[in-house]
Amino acid sequence: MISSFGCTSDGKDVDLYRLENQSGLVAEVMTYGATLVRLLIPQRNKPAINVVLGFDNIKQYETESPYFGATIGRYANRIAKGQFELNSKKYTLAINNGPHALHGGLTGFDKQIWTAEHFKNDTEQGVSFSHRSPDMEEGFPGNLAVKVTYTWTEKNGLRLEYEASTDKPTPINLTNHSYFNLGGAGAGNVLDHTVTIQAQRYTPVDADLIPTGTHEDVAATAMDFRSAVAIGARIEQVEGGYDHNYVISSRDENHTLVAAVPRLAAEVADPATGRKLTCYTTEPGVQFYTGNFLDGSITGNGGVYKKHAGFTLEAQHFPDSVNRPNFPDTILRPGEVYRQVTIYKLAF
Repeated sequence: MISSFGCTSDGKDVDLYRLENQSGLVAEVMTYGATLVRLLIPQRNKPAINVVLGFDNIKQYETESPYFGATIGRYANRIAKGQFELNSKKYTLAINNGPHALHGGLTGFDKQIWTAEHFKNDTEQGVSFSHRSPDMEEGFPGNLAVKVTYTWTEKNGLRLEYEASTDKPTPINLTNHSYFNLGGAGAGNVLDHTVTIQAQRYTPVDADLIPTGTHEDVAATAMDFRSAVAIGARIEQVEGGYDHNYVISSRDENHTLVAAVPRLAAEVADPATGRKLTCYTTEPGVQFYTGNFLDGSITGNGGVYKKHAGFTLEAQHFPDSVNRPNFPDTILRPGEVYRQVTIYKLAF
């Protein structure tokens, strides 16, 4: 089902697509930012409950959103000083996070109107969003063609498939930036949610959340989620809260992906409701973020969003990989196709 989600400030129409699977799970996605607006879980004898943070109007997405539900690109996460060198040429990007570039710049993919195509067959339904990013947009080289497809699987998984191609070598790092709260959007904080992350190592960061370039073992630290631990159990030991990239899998010396199909990356459970979210991905890293910068100044479709009102599991390559030769390669070249698959599976 397609409906209007209003018009942007410059008069562009925004369409909202409602996707429902056989279990009654509903995903609502819109053309602005190829964004997941709502993820509705059915409840017995009660209205369905939305478990992602968002807004009910396009104006707030334009002016207030901290990337709620958006598709992020060209480059998810941070690039130090907004600079990188490629083929002996230096590039300077749009700066939007202190002295650094974050999530694609001032007008990233989250702020673009995507072209949408709905599809449905006997077993699946979804929406494919397409976008063309011109050469040197936000400072990135190459004309980039991008597609992201949202599909419900038969087993209550919301599958996100990404593809991209370019006519010049360019960095690329795509992800989805949904904030989840399994108790319901606006239903308090997520500190009681228990988290398991399939990672022996993570990439430590400096005060600006830029990776230091090393991998560190999580053992005997507050970063260890190899066994289920409540988010709030050790968060006070982490300066600023969790906002870190976990190393989910390794790549060989030629940066070839070892696992070509999505594998288990993380699992989050809400003890109060029994709901569970499991993340599978082909990406080498997952950014685990606990809504540390939410401060109660934003009122969304679930009420006031205070600190730790949601968490993210952003499947990605590592932050600042373009400046870290020892990190997985993020350069897409002409003739290559960027592909990524991430699945968020729900149990309720």
